[in-house]
Amino acid sequence: MLKIKFLLTAMLIMLATNMTANAANIGYADFQKVLSEYKYAKSAYKDIDNKLLELQQYVIDKDKQFKAIESPIQKKTFEEQIKKEFKAKEDRIYNLKVQKEKEIQNNILTASKSVAATKKLDVVLDYSVVYAGGVDVTNDIIQYLNSPKK
Repeated sequence: MLKIKFLLTAMLIMLATNMTANAANIGYADFQKVLSEYKYAKSAYKDIDNKLLELQQYVIDKDKQFKAIESPIQKKTFEEQIKKEFKAKEDRIYNLKVQKEKEIQNNILTASKSVAATKKLDVVLDYSVVYAGGVDVTNDIIQYLNSPKK
């Protein structure tokens, strides 16, 4: 009986040691904080906001011009022209936004992979899915992204 208990204890110790050796090293990051403190992202979103403000000013200016036109035919022609111009401007802003967001996400992904490799982490998750344990790499990712040379 003592021999069986000893064997079971030895097996449990080996199993626990093996599980610990194979456990994933988990990192987590607050990606909302990363995004809010990433200088390039702030600059990109500010540029997009400025473009939207320019578009808004364009609409205001064209509305004033429209009101000054007296002929219904000229108003209709002017309106059609402005619709085309507005749509083109709006599309350019939308495409710029999509391009910048994709670039920002790729940069964050690259930074996360680099920090994970440096810290010997197997995975980096969003902090909201990690209830306990793991290593917080939020500031490391922010530092990587904001460093002049990557």
